[in-house]
Amino acid sequence: MDKKRILILDTTLRDGEQAPGFSMNMSEKLEIAEMLEALGVDVIEAGFPASSEEDMAAVTEIAKRVSSGVAALARAREDDILRAAEALQFAKKPRLHVFIATSKIHMVHKLHMDENEILAAVSRSVSFARSLCPEVEFSCEDATRSDLAYLKKVVSAAVEAGASIINLPDTVGYATPTETYGIYKSVMGDTDPGGKILFSTHCHNDLGMAVANSVAAVAAGARQVECTLCGIGERAGNASLEEVVMALRTRNDFYKAETGIQTKLLYPACRKLSSVVGISTPPNKPIIGVNAFAHEAGIHQHGILSNRQTYEIISPEDVGIPKNDMVLGKHSGRHAFEQRLSELGIRMDREELDEAFEMFKLVAERKKAVTDKDLHAIAGEKRRAIGKGFRLIRFIVNSGNTIPAMASVKLERDGEETEDSCMGSGPIDAAFKTVDRIVRHTKGYGNLSYSLEDYSINSVTEGEDALGEVLIKLRCDGEVYTGRGLSTDILEASLKAYINGVNKLLTI
Repeated sequence: MDKKRILILDTTLRDGEQAPGFSMNMSEKLEIAEMLEALGVDVIEAGFPASSEEDMAAVTEIAKRVSSGVAALARAREDDILRAAEALQFAKKPRLHVFIATSKIHMVHKLHMDENEILAAVSRSVSFARSLCPEVEFSCEDATRSDLAYLKKVVSAAVEAGASIINLPDTVGYATPTETYGIYKSVMGDTDPGGKILFSTHCHNDLGMAVANSVAAVAAGARQVECTLCGIGERAGNASLEEVVMALRTRNDFYKAETGIQTKLLYPACRKLSSVVGISTPPNKPIIGVNAFAHEAGIHQHGILSNRQTYEIISPEDVGIPKNDMVLGKHSGRHAFEQRLSELGIRMDREELDEAFEMFKLVAERKKAVTDKDLHAIAGEKRRAIGKGFRLIRFIVNSGNTIPAMASVKLERDGEETEDSCMGSGPIDAAFKTVDRIVRHTKGYGNLSYSLEDYSINSVTEGEDALGEVLIKLRCDGEVYTGRGLSTDILEASLKAYINGVNKLLTI
């Protein structure tokens, strides 16, 4: 049997970004979009243009920049569809993605519409979308909790109106893999016996079955999976792109399906997302977690030494985790540095490379060896700057168990340097309070109010001289902004992260 080609629609920039704490600014969205294109994603769902001016601008700019397909989401309303079509006007491969709920609970309690009204809205909106865009996808929101007979009526109406892609989302992660398989088999068999329509799956992870449900839909005949990097998304998240792709690849004997994803870029892509949104990857995360290829039990170690396939069904090299962790040091030159970044799938422009190399040399002066994990962290660090903002010049912190903590910090902004000091309940608290004083004494920010919501420290590598990565979250006016800092000095990393977060909330 020939392998069927499965399209990957990535919705990291739409569904993924809607989750609290995952908001991105324009430059960050463009960075992720370019990474997704390099990864081989078939369609990038870039946003929901009618929801905000920011989404409108992001979809428009991404449509201009990438050659991949670009989708824009719209409710089954004429104004939404017009907005989405306008945002897609520069896309090389535009797709209008129209949706409306089809489950009884949504129709009664959210839409206040009956079945006939929904059917009319589907026909009207899809037909209008098709008049504006050559490719229209239609989604039956909450499909897996919809009456099956009615679901088929809606799908038939959408196809008749011009939709060439039909999505049956498990919007609240309610379905089981067996149910999912049955729904797709039944709907596809009764509404598209000729196999002309591309059926898609979009699963949420509320019960931990998003990936299982996605591949069950593929087994039933779906030819597109909608997913996100690292599975980010509303509530418990979406189906994880890297898990779906590697499940189909590893169990190709069962699914007889393949994607166009460059799997060696999966780990770099997930690392980039982590650095952009400031969220750490859990160590036990399938495919890309630090423990995914770690073996501690003696019997496992013995098996691995004899034959890696005894306890590894995926090679770490297949997902971009290098087998040999090349070590660079302070005597390593620029050529070796650039070559290793290229081998790791890290792409940078000339200016970014210049800055990253400078940071590499600084790190190499403090560490005996700079590993691949350090290089990934350095690459992420050099992409953290958000426009013009505050920059750390120097700091001094005094602290002990018999004296109060005191911090002195000097920041630079627009060529002007400001230094201040403050006491705190500990060295980190004192340093952050000093930054707050400087920011609020800056013209225009006197009434700025924000608070620290989360603070975490991670070691990039092992050893006493390991790079420390600090992730912080600041809350301002109901929005959450993430900051990231990197250094062998944890106080310096903390200040960099805090300043990064402040710069974001001042610019977004």
